[in-house]
Order: sequence, then structure tokens, then C-alpha cells
Amino acid sequence: MDNNYRLGIFYGLGAYLLWGVLPIYWKLLQHVEAMEILASRFLWSAVFVFFLLLATGKLNIFMQETKAIFSTKKTACCMVLAAIMISFNWGIFIWAVEAGRIVETSMGYYISPLMNVLFGVVFLRERLAKLQIAAVSCAAVGIGVIIVHNGGLPWVALTLPLTFAFYGLLKKIIVAQPMTSILLETLLISPLAAGYLYYLSINEGTVYQSCDMSTLLLLAGAGAVTATPMLLFTACARKLPLNIVGFLQYISPSISLMIGVLIYGEPFTGTTATAFGCIWAGLALFIWSQIRR
Repeated sequence: MDNNYRLGIFYGLGAYLLWGVLPIYWKLLQHVEAMEILASRFLWSAVFVFFLLLATGKLNIFMQETKAIFSTKKTACCMVLAAIMISFNWGIFIWAVEAGRIVETSMGYYISPLMNVLFGVVFLRERLAKLQIAAVSCAAVGIGVIIVHNGGLPWVALTLPLTFAFYGLLKKIIVAQPMTSILLETLLISPLAAGYLYYLSINEGTVYQSCDMSTLLLLAGAGAVTATPMLLFTACARKLPLNIVGFLQYISPSISLMIGVLIYGEPFTGTTATAFGCIWAGLALFIWSQIRR
């Protein structure tokens, strides 16, 4: 095993472990409204990545790539839409964690690679192999089990992979370094985030006007916990084959599932187990199709 491969595994494990334990971080802020956490996440992420670019001497690259992105209407619109998609994704995830639906978020991220396959068919006119058709069908059966039992869609488990798949599709059109993308996305939403916090401050009050030091540090740390796993993931993807990266991606929803059930005592009923079983079967078929290719 060469040094690059070892580093790739190290970076990948770091990224997916951090993403996996992220629900614990948001649970520590459960006394703060989800929208305030989301607004803070955008503002502090922008600050963190800006100083990271400054410290690494890559601010010029950011300026050049930003100019290139906004030089055409197509890429500019894609960047704005990507920022909106990631806003919904982050917001739904934070709300779901606070609402005690971590298990459902993990289901969403298990579905995510299959949603990407579906998007490839719908938007990129890709053809599915038989095993991939079977994989998507298994996941659909799993969702169907929940619909029949609960009488409604598991909307968290569907909107998380849906918004992330749209986000990924838009990012295919934009050519930029990860830090450029993160900073641009957060800067585009930051005026709305700052406006929302200002509105709260002159009406019902924000958490910043009454919180203790630990809460303030956790809110400020949202920038680091957002950007760090993304940068680790980028470094991992550059050093490892895509099939290895594909295997590693299931670490984070597995950790989240265990956190939801074992730490926070969320229910894992027979229906949930059946739905997960169908989704896991679909993932097994999907992985096998990738190996065969």
C-alpha cells in the first residue's frame, strides 16, 4: 500500500467519521432554533473559509474562479441554485436532528447514491444496467413499506438525498476549487442569514443576545465543522479510486443510525428495519454493479 493510498484512506475516514458524528454537534445546540443555527452556520462558515484561504495564500485563486463563474449567466445561475439547494439540505438536516429524526436522516443518506443514479437517467440520459434497476427498485420498495405503514411519505429521508442530488448535478457544471465553492455558496446566503438574525434581534431576540459562552463557541465552531470534512473529502477523492470512495461513503449514515438508536433512543421498529433492509439490499446490488463494471 503506497503512501498516497494510506493518506487517501486517512482523509476519507476523517471526512466520513466527522459527518457521521455531526448529529451530536447539532444536538448540543438543541436549545437553539434550527433556523438560527442554519443562519449561524452560513455566516461562520464564510468567515472560517475566508481566513483559511487567506492563511493558505489562495485568495487570488478564489477571486479568479469567482470571476470565471459569474462571467456567464449559466454558471452564475448554477452557483446560486447550488447555494439554495445546500441551504435546504443543511436546514432539513439540522431540523430533523433537533426533532429526534436522526434515523430518518441516515436513511436519506443511504438512499443518496441511488438517487444520484436516478438523476443520471432523468437529467443526463444515462442508461441503467439491470443490477442498477434492481437496486433502485429495492430502495423504492423500502420507501413504499414506510408509506403503507405510516400513511405518508418519509419526507426527511427523501428531501435530503433529493436536494443533495440536485446540488451535485449543479456542481458538475461549475469548475472551481472546493474552498471557492464553499465560500461562494455561504457568501450568497450570508446576507439573508444576517438579515434573519437582525430581524430576530429587534423583535423576539436572538440566541446571541442571551447565550452562554459554550453556546457561542458551538455556534462559531459551525464554520469549522462544515468546512473541515468537505476539505478532507476532497483530499481523499484526489488520492483514491472512486470505487473506494464509494464504499467509504456508507460510514457516515451507519454512524448516524447507531447514534440515533443507541445514544438518543430513537425507535427502530420492525417497519423501519424492513425499510432499511430493502434499501441495504438495493445498495448491495448497486455496489456489486460497480464492482462488475
